[in-house]
Formats: sequence, structure tokens, C-alpha cells
Amino acid sequence: MNRTQLALDLALAPDYRAESYAVSEANASALALVNRWPRWRHGHLMLIGPAGAGKTHLSTIWAARADALRLDPATLAASLPQVGRGSAVLVEDCHLGVEEAALFHLINRAAGDAGVTVLMTAARAPEDWPVRLADLASRLKAAETAVLHEPDDALLRQVMEKLIRDRRTPMTPGVLDYLLTRMERSVEFARRLVAWLDREALARKGPVTRTLAREGLEALSSP
Repeated sequence: MNRTQLALDLALAPDYRAESYAVSEANASALALVNRWPRWRHGHLMLIGPAGAGKTHLSTIWAARADALRLDPATLAASLPQVGRGSAVLVEDCHLGVEEAALFHLINRAAGDAGVTVLMTAARAPEDWPVRLADLASRLKAAETAVLHEPDDALLRQVMEKLIRDRRTPMTPGVLDYLLTRMERSVEFARRLVAWLDREALARKGPVTRTLAREGLEALSSP
């Protein structure tokens, strides 16, 4: 396999379809809260979870369902004129920094009678953000919050089994269990890993063995 083929596999567009979203105890309660839209308390919801937990996947599913505007938290003030009556708004990665006065204004609109709904995502709880505006900190502290936990074994197994089934990747017995105990706890890593293994198995004209699985883990875990 040449480097171009490997690069193509690693650059595969993430699968953010609703039907590909696997559910376990790690994300079931968060999914239920997101699916309560538009009946969120005060019109807005905070979606919190570590990297790899599925925030982007879940928020993308919601954005498609709600036909939401995606607004950059760093330039939020300039984007507020786009938010009309009844708009749904997605503001991602708020923990990295946000225009505080603009977010405060947006949350107030959601809490009012304009029919605006807002989904905010972050890797950390609001009290760990560098928020200086006291009124915003108070609003965020009181916000309804959906928490995504690090993917558990049940979730990763579902994801891996679906990826392997969809690609029809041949795999010798015991290899999946071997991978699940050693792989990065991330849905995105699972996608990249199965793509790598599938391409290598095809190139070598054989199933994914434990040896090939070990090679894949080493290749994708290398800096």
C-alpha cells in the first residue's frame, strides 16, 4: 500500500449520520436531553464531554434536524444579526473562548419569547471556562446540561462491530477483543483504525490477524 492510499483512508470524511450514532450508558442520557429539543429549559442546552466522546456527531445530528445556524464563538457578535425569530443556533467548542457579551445576549433571546433555541458544546463545564462576565457565568451555571462520558467498552464495541460489518472486513476470532482492550477510547480513532485495517487486509489478501491489529495500533498511535 502506498502513502497516498493511506492518506486517503485517514482523511475519510467522518460519518455523522444519525443512523451511525451508537448508544450506550456513556451517552444515552445526553442523547435523550438533546432529543427533547425544542422543549429545553429556557431554550438552551449545554453539551459537555471530553474529546472523542461524540459531541460533534451528536451536535451535527441535532443541527441537521433543527436546520441550525452554526456560529463561531470567537466571532459571535458579528453573527448575531443572522439569528431571527425561531432560529436554532449551534455554538461549538465554547471552552476555547467566546465573545461573552454576545453569548449572554443569545442566551437571553433563547430564554425570551423569540422562539430561539441554542445548543452549546464544550469539553469542560462552564465553571472551568475563562469567563469574566459575571452575568454570563451565572446563566451558564444555571443552564440545563447534557453530559457525554468517555466512550465505554459497550459503545466502542458497537461502533467497531458496525464499522467492520459495513466494510465487510475479514477478521480472525479474538482480534476485536484484542483491539478493544488496547485502542484509544475514541469513536474517531475507531473509525480510522478500521479503515487502516481494512485497507491493509485487502492489500495483503487476508483477514485482520492479531499481528496486523498490533501494527495498526502502533501506526495510528505514533506521533
